[in-house]
Amino acid sequence: MQALLEGGSALWVLFSTGFLSATLLPGGSEANLIAALKLGDNPVWQLVGVATLGNTLGGMTNYWLGRILPDKTSDQKHGHKALQWLKKYGYWTLLFSWLPVIGDPLCLAAGWLRMRQGLCLVLILIGKAIRYTALTLIVTGLL
Repeated sequence: MQALLEGGSALWVLFSTGFLSATLLPGGSEANLIAALKLGDNPVWQLVGVATLGNTLGGMTNYWLGRILPDKTSDQKHGHKALQWLKKYGYWTLLFSWLPVIGDPLCLAAGWLRMRQGLCLVLILIGKAIRYTALTLIVTGLL
């Protein structure tokens, strides 16, 4: 967090796009991460950390929005694919919260299902960190 506060505008842009792309709004944080990596103004670990932090907080925003929704899960037999995955596979599904299209609804559904916030946070963070780390390894030629 200290790096973000002291960092330049590239870190703020990366954090913001990471956050926004993890909410139900469209966005592409991957392109910004690649651009920041190519600039080379910040350490790689810092860029991955900032992107992960922003994207995780965006995912948790969806979780909290889901908590606001009335709990009517007992009435639902069919629903969105994200809801079906969470009911079938449980918390582990949140490791895939980084996926396009399905990831945002996964976080929202986790909140709606009243899943434990702490465990959701950890799994969302891990999934998003793996995604940004893998992308970084590919861009830097280490993978």
